[in-house]
Amino acid sequence: MTTAEQQPQPVRQSPDSASPRPLALITGVGRTVGIGAGIAHRLAASGWDIAFSYWTPYDRRMAWGEEQGAAATIAASLAEQGARTATIEADLSAPDAAARIFDEAELAIGPVTALVLSHAESVDSGLLDTTIESFDRHFAVNTRASWLLIREYGLRFRAPAGTGRIVALTSDHTVGNLPYGASKGALDRITLAAAHELAHLGVTANVINPGPVDTGWMNEEVEEACLRGTPLGRLGTPQDTAHLVDFLCSPQGQWVNGQLLKSNGGSA
Repeated sequence: MTTAEQQPQPVRQSPDSASPRPLALITGVGRTVGIGAGIAHRLAASGWDIAFSYWTPYDRRMAWGEEQGAAATIAASLAEQGARTATIEADLSAPDAAARIFDEAELAIGPVTALVLSHAESVDSGLLDTTIESFDRHFAVNTRASWLLIREYGLRFRAPAGTGRIVALTSDHTVGNLPYGASKGALDRITLAAAHELAHLGVTANVINPGPVDTGWMNEEVEEACLRGTPLGRLGTPQDTAHLVDFLCSPQGQWVNGQLLKSNGGSA
């Protein structure tokens, strides 16, 4: 990944509504079929404004490719649900990306109340064939950027105590996917530490493992293996994860804190 030469400006859309809505900042919302987009739609329906980040060059080098106009399409559909939106293209491998994302979200909408980390660098490789470049890139995006985003959130948090939320998406898949799984494991520890270190702000912090969710990356062999390992006989959907994120971000979800939650249908 390389840092974008020109820093894009956030896209602002303001629906006709005078009611104040809290702002959720969601990373990794680059595809209409992705988990991030599902979370954004669920939170918008629950009364949140949405700022989201994405990074098109990542999609271009993956098997599914770039989805032209995805960010604008997602933003428009969120606006139809009454949400003010800000779209921010950002390379999370860059150390200054976290601060810039918060700057643009605050400029477009206001202070962030909930931070949802659904971005990922995920390129399959194992113990013997992972390159140093790939290992470092996975940790820069999945681990370091997540720490910097959580740190930025903690430094800037201004919402009433008890309303703040951090939710991160993780994975326990390491066999044949070493740098991804290892970097996500480190993300777990950072997020769970935030539940304690940000307790004075009244912020909760939890991690969700969505299990196998087919958002276009599974081939037939992988899909069949995942189905065999799922008691319910189906794959997870972005909506399954989105409903759990929605609950954790609600007032009712305040008591759930410092937890690693599995939302995988009982997958082995």
